[in-house]
Amino acid sequence: MREAPAYDEAAVLAAKEAKEKADIESIRIFGENLRQLLLAPPVGQKRVLAIDPGFRTGCKVVCLDQQGNLLHNEAIFPHPPASEKIKSIQAVSAMVQKYGIEVIAIGNGTASRETEEFIKRVPLPKGVRVFTVSEDGASIYSASEVARAEFPDYDVTVRGAVSIGRRLMDPLAELVKIDPKSLGVGQYQHDVDQGLLKVKLDNTVESCVNSVGVNLNTASSYLLSYVSGIGPALAENIVEYRAANGAYRSRKELLKVKRLGDKAFEQCAGFLRISDAENPLDNSAVHPEAYHIVDRMAKDLKVTARELVGNAELCSGIDASRYVDGDFGLPTINDIIQELKKPGRDPREAAQTFEFAHDIKSIEDLKTGMELPGIVTNITAFGAFVDIGIKQNGLIHATQMGVKGMADPSKIVKLHQQVKVTVISVDLDRGRIGLRLLR
Repeated sequence: MREAPAYDEAAVLAAKEAKEKADIESIRIFGENLRQLLLAPPVGQKRVLAIDPGFRTGCKVVCLDQQGNLLHNEAIFPHPPASEKIKSIQAVSAMVQKYGIEVIAIGNGTASRETEEFIKRVPLPKGVRVFTVSEDGASIYSASEVARAEFPDYDVTVRGAVSIGRRLMDPLAELVKIDPKSLGVGQYQHDVDQGLLKVKLDNTVESCVNSVGVNLNTASSYLLSYVSGIGPALAENIVEYRAANGAYRSRKELLKVKRLGDKAFEQCAGFLRISDAENPLDNSAVHPEAYHIVDRMAKDLKVTARELVGNAELCSGIDASRYVDGDFGLPTINDIIQELKKPGRDPREAAQTFEFAHDIKSIEDLKTGMELPGIVTNITAFGAFVDIGIKQNGLIHATQMGVKGMADPSKIVKLHQQVKVTVISVDLDRGRIGLRLLR
């Protein structure tokens, strides 16, 4: 009789440790990707025409005001089989004029390139910029409870187009509504420890929200819920108070919100912004507990606090050591001075337009040696995926990052970074494209 193999406890333990190590690394990569995605450059508060492209079902078009409110929606059919190009051009031109459109957002899914080419034929007013926007997660949002609550009278196509437009205006504010695992930026996210993953993602979202700050008078409850000290219930109360009483006029008004006490106020106030507040410090990262210090600085300089805020020259003349006390050390005072120089400054870069190579429409058009522009869409431990304007993304392997040997892709490129690549291989049968990073 054959003996059963001995139970190798050491091997099992080693396998478990290897799995945990791999999980931690995958979660780290996912968290960093999510951070980059959430902190993607916004265009800011602009009047937006957003398009969810399509062929047979047409392109769903929505117009949004500066706060992301839906003004208008309709479908156009510029592509086959309908091919109503002239009618569609007239429709888009009329919407741009009527709603004072400043930027156009085109989803990067099916018929995206064709829609870009179509928009180039529309006579747009000078200064109107066109952007391609990732659709990852838009369909998840459009069918979610969140979307149904926001737009109960509209179908998923309208909601999806709205999401595309809003994420151009402010990626962070829109993407917090979508499960991070649906955003297409992970690596094996469904195979790792889900508890660890959730903690990492929640912490990442909260960190991003707090680093950017939140407009108290325009933020949704979903965005507010990630502000330190608030959470979902208080976020709903903040929005309800705003709806009943109008825009917040000062941070202190938050203390009138149901169940928002002194402790919650202490935690959240410094992350909330009021753009047209009576006190200019309410639109900065300076916490209300430190307002008296700014008042002292202004008094010593013989100016008002309003004159001091945003005046880099005046702020540069402040001796930080004079304002150190038991509650505020020198590093904190220096942080306050830096914030006074550029109050409420968004740490994110400005959004930039981008164009793919005009003569590349499919994988069949690719040849080795071609140099192409692209956009980084995902980063993994083994490389970075790049959208070069066709159905298939190309892969820059970790050995093709422009440095000697194996590189850590997350240290070389960032999500949504515009890059220049060389095509080094094309596998038509498997639909695979190998790329080398140029810059």
